[in-house]
Order: sequence, then C-alpha cells, then structure tokens
Amino acid sequence: MEDYYLYIKALHLIFIVTWFAGLFYIPRLFVYQIEAHQEEEPARSILLRQLKLMTRRLWYIISWPSAVLATAFALLLIYINPDIVLATWMQVKLGFVVLLIIYHLKTHFIFKELENDVIKWTSNGMRLYNEGATLILFAVIFLVILRSAINWIYGLVGLFALAGLLMILFKIYKRYRKG
Repeated sequence: MEDYYLYIKALHLIFIVTWFAGLFYIPRLFVYQIEAHQEEEPARSILLRQLKLMTRRLWYIISWPSAVLATAFALLLIYINPDIVLATWMQVKLGFVVLLIIYHLKTHFIFKELENDVIKWTSNGMRLYNEGATLILFAVIFLVILRSAINWIYGLVGLFALAGLLMILFKIYKRYRKG
C-alpha cells in the first residue's frame, strides 16, 4: 500500500481542488437565484428553472462526489501513515477540515432551502458567505506548506488580515454596485 501513497495523495489533492471549485461556485449560483426571485415574470421562472438545474448538477455531480472522494483518500492516507496525525500542524489542519465539512453541510441546507424557494439570505449576505471556503483554503494551504505551529500564529494573523481585506473589498464592491 505504501507504494501507492503518492498516487493516493495526488488523487486526494485532485478531489480537494474539485471540491473547492464547487464550494466557490455554488454560493455564486445562490446569489443569482436569490436575485432572480426579485425579477418579474416570465424572467423569474425562466431564470430560476435554469439556475436550479445548474445548481443541482454542480452540487450532486461535482461538489458532493468530490467531498466524499477527497475525504476517502485522506482517510486512506492516514491509514497508510497514521503517525501523521500526531503532528501539531496536522491536528490544526484537521480542525479546519471539520470546519470545511460544517461549511459544506450548511451549504447543503441553503441549497435545499433555495430548491424549495425559501429565501433566508440576501444576495449580499450570500456573497459574504462565499468567502468562508476561501478562508478555510488559505488556512489549510499555509498549514500544509509551513508545517509549523509557530508559523501557524503568523498564519492566523494573516488569515484575519485576509478576512478584513475581503470585508473591505466587499463593502467597496457593494457601493460600486449601488452607484
């Protein structure tokens, strides 16, 4: 099994990329769905039908399978090399993976609500929500590359700085859009 470790790791990374692609794009489709509800008929029905189809395909054909496969390959990697879990950076990374899974499940609940035309989010709120996956990705990438608990402190400060920057950019975008 150890002979296949790098192949399994490559597959894990491939499915991480496709999982994040889905998590980056689906909230954008949610934004469009929320905004389509404000349109007049027949545009509303036409837009919603198409956006729901796109969302269903993305969620069930790309996002969910990628999440399952990325997780399965991760568990296989841990099975092959169980000592990796003892590393502090890996424990912190796994904490972020738990956050990612929670984010994924919350996204699924939003998906189901929008499927039933239940709108609990504003389009701006959904744009902010969309940054959650970005923050988790930054944290995980820095942890995996730096592999240091001390550097993690700097990474955390950087993560909050990134979150602040994203909020500022979001406010600028919001003003630009209204103007």
